[in-house]
Amino acid sequence: MTPAARAQAAIELLDQVIEAARSGGAAADTIAQRFFAARRYAGSKDRRAIRALAYDAIRSFGERPANGRAALVGLARSRPELAETFDGSPYGPAPVDPAEPAAEAGLAPRWLMDALAASGLGGDEVAALLDRAPVDVRVNRLKADRASVQAEIGGESLGFALDALRLGTDAPVEPLAAWREGRIEVQDAGSQLVSSIAGAEADMLVVDLCAGGGGKTLSLAAAMDNRGRIVASDTDRGRLSRLPERAHRAGVTIAETRLLDPNREPEGLSGLAGQADLVLVDAPCSATGTWRRNPEARWRLSPERLDRFAAVQARLLDVAAALVRPGGSLTYVVCSLLDAEGADQIAGFRARHSDWAVLPIVAAAGRAHGGGLRLTPAHDGTDGFFVARLVRP
Repeated sequence: MTPAARAQAAIELLDQVIEAARSGGAAADTIAQRFFAARRYAGSKDRRAIRALAYDAIRSFGERPANGRAALVGLARSRPELAETFDGSPYGPAPVDPAEPAAEAGLAPRWLMDALAASGLGGDEVAALLDRAPVDVRVNRLKADRASVQAEIGGESLGFALDALRLGTDAPVEPLAAWREGRIEVQDAGSQLVSSIAGAEADMLVVDLCAGGGGKTLSLAAAMDNRGRIVASDTDRGRLSRLPERAHRAGVTIAETRLLDPNREPEGLSGLAGQADLVLVDAPCSATGTWRRNPEARWRLSPERLDRFAAVQARLLDVAAALVRPGGSLTYVVCSLLDAEGADQIAGFRARHSDWAVLPIVAAAGRAHGGGLRLTPAHDGTDGFFVARLVRP
């Protein structure tokens, strides 16, 4: 493909991503996979170039562009070589009209920048949220140790996450024997750290209330030496259905899945009320901490959607509290850096459950914030997280 044809393809891909962000459709990665599956004629170099152009545009504009052409025209303003591809050639984009709209550079929508600033994040911290993320893996201590896996696949050891190895950006993992044999799992080092903060130990009864695909469930099982019981529950059948295969590959036998009805979670967990040693609430959230991997997520968020997330988080915290035994603990995690989903949730929980205590968190990374611990890409080199621990008297 010519450079002009690649530019036009990037415009078409961006059109689909922008429309999905507007309508609540599929994530950009999924759209890109479908896009290239329908264009088998594009070689591997072409696909990489088109994808890179599209993601550069996604990262460059805080406000959602009107369309893919406006995004790429905006990007071309600072890239003369890209501007030259708007030449009207066959399969290429039409020449740029000086009067046509172009996307304006920015980090996030203005309301969201204000919310991040009010949550204690400056411009440098926000900018780092849009860097490209490395690939981190967690060594499964049920099957291997970090030193042996590192000798096999390489990677950088991370001191603050004892089972973590950091590979290069876009490093392929699934072709590795270590992954196929269950000795490693893809998991951001920050996610590994917040899982360890929960304090899971052997022979505990643990409830992973929002287990999703089970990444933290597997991490908890390894910390428990595969002894005890983990109830991995979620309302998303598709995501939860992936856990049994992952658990089998990892050698985890103590995790059981439980599909819950939305807004009726207590009914599905009634037999566990007041019994859990530990409940982990990895709550649905705005995912502002994962923009490095999903930069178009900031185009999907609105104040109204943020309010809905906050309401769900408060409800799930109350559901979780009813499951904890006297003296047991609740760990709350969100991959968000907004106080509405972090510090404010802990303050609200304490107001509703004044007899519960916040446990101090001592960790090798992160900074104390709002009754918990905050991790950010700029400060810690991880995805963004807020984690807090509470104990029932």
